[in-house]
Amino acid sequence: MSGQEPVPAGRRSSVPVSRLAAPFGTLAAVGAAFAYVGAVDPGEPGHYPVCPLLHFTGLYCPGCGGLRSAHAVVHGDLAGALGMNALAVIGFAVFAVFMVFWVVRVLRSRPVSVELRTPHWWALGALVLVFTVVRNLPVGAALAP
Repeated sequence: MSGQEPVPAGRRSSVPVSRLAAPFGTLAAVGAAFAYVGAVDPGEPGHYPVCPLLHFTGLYCPGCGGLRSAHAVVHGDLAGALGMNALAVIGFAVFAVFMVFWVVRVLRSRPVSVELRTPHWWALGALVLVFTVVRNLPVGAALAP
């Protein structure tokens, strides 16, 4: 014999539930937020507060239309979601990919490490700034909610 006994089916090594708590807790919280936004239409006046920047200046912030885009995503209207806030939809997709990455890494008992260095943060900030400026110009009217 090789000295190793087969592991019974009920005793295979598995990922401790505590390691799955963080990703599944995050998924539950985000899922609940999307369910709420899907149930309570942000397009109806009075359901959510008005964006202060839009209210006081008439300018769209990078988040304007984000709740409406989440509502559209929940209802399967990807074109409508992109029309409300394309940057938010891209953010939703990046988040979904990260969650899959996180869960797979945890299930394989590998560490989850995402390091955003200074150039990454500058690039993200520049993207948000350009998006904000362009959506407030006549040429970027398609990016406005």
